[in-house]
Amino acid sequence: MHLTSEQKREIFRKFGKSETDTGSPEAQIALFSERIGHLTEHLKLHKKDFSTQRALLKLVGKRRRLLDYLYDTDIERYRKVVKALNLRK
Repeated sequence: MHLTSEQKREIFRKFGKSETDTGSPEAQIALFSERIGHLTEHLKLHKKDFSTQRALLKLVGKRRRLLDYLYDTDIERYRKVVKALNLRK
């Protein structure tokens, strides 16, 4: 994995309630977005890496489900995360 524990802590500090808050939807969405960006860059160089392509699609689906959950439960938190990560639906 390309993320160090310090980078993960920084993501959790920025989007979670604390640096040890790894379970909140905002923190998970931010972590998935970082991993999605990394895998996307990898696939630009290695177009035939189908196992990475599958992993990327699974991560995108997980992030989508978490965003849908956040949208259904608390629309303000959803808007805040989408704005902070520059995501669009």
